[in-house]
Amino acid sequence: MGLDDITRRIAAAEQRAGRAPGSVTLIAVSKVQPDDRVTAVLEAGQRVFGENYVQEAQGKWPAWRERWPGVQLHMIGPLQSNKAKQAVGLFDAIHTLDRMSLARKLAQAIEAQERAPELFVQVNTGDEPQKAGILVDELSGFLVQLREMGLNPQGLMCIPPEAEDPRPHFQLLRELAETEGLAKLSMGMSADFEAAIAEGATHVRVGSAIFGARDYTTML
Repeated sequence: MGLDDITRRIAAAEQRAGRAPGSVTLIAVSKVQPDDRVTAVLEAGQRVFGENYVQEAQGKWPAWRERWPGVQLHMIGPLQSNKAKQAVGLFDAIHTLDRMSLARKLAQAIEAQERAPELFVQVNTGDEPQKAGILVDELSGFLVQLREMGLNPQGLMCIPPEAEDPRPHFQLLRELAETEGLAKLSMGMSADFEAAIAEGATHVRVGSAIFGARDYTTML
């Protein structure tokens, strides 16, 4: 497929849903991708990227940001509490705020650095015990606690269960965001981003459909 195909499909999905052109932000998920693939997408004009690992992002993005101004970097993978300080300094948005211990570390780092990335609360819409995220019934209380400590979450994020139709999960996330007064929805990946756009996604996270399959052996 590639970047051009994905941007065309996003535009078509926006139109089908009766949404304004450009209302959906494409996050190109560049984790574990070879440098030449990522720089080709940068050369093509993409400026919003997603990474899963703080250390990997620190190793490549500072130099690329100097070469290509205007890049926005989003943390979309699990974030260890001991990496909160580095994440606040590096990322423009963090999509995986999923527990109070991480929230406290982020609040400390934001205050110390006077830099506040956009924050998305990850919701475990499928109530999967093996998956990170705040349970649906606990979301309201969690948001109250975040605001009491000075954090200002802007949106919600979810990863639907692999074996299920994702649309009910996207619908649920949209309803939760509306109830809580949150404007942004990070949902939808390579296989289901068009369904997510139909349900109100403001950010879609697309990797392999842009860059090609990942080779995780390069991390060994």
